[in-house]
Amino acid sequence: MLRTIVGYAVLAILGILALKLLFGLLSIAFTLFWALLWLALLGFIFYLVLKVISPSTAKRVKEKIKGEAE
Repeated sequence: MLRTIVGYAVLAILGILALKLLFGLLSIAFTLFWALLWLALLGFIFYLVLKVISPSTAKRVKEKIKGEAE
C-alpha cells in the first residue's frame, strides 16, 4: 500500500513538472508569435505610410520583397 502511494506521489510530481515544462514552452511560443505579429503590423503601417508619401518607392520596396526582376 505504501509503495502504491509513493508511486502515485512520484507520478504526480512528474506530471506537475511536465505541465510546467509544457506551459513554459507554450509561453515562449506565444511570446514569439505576438512579437512577430507586432513586427508585421509595424511593417504594414510603414509600407502604407510609404505608399501614401512616395508610391514609386513603395513599388520598388514591394518588388524587392517579392524578388521580381528589375
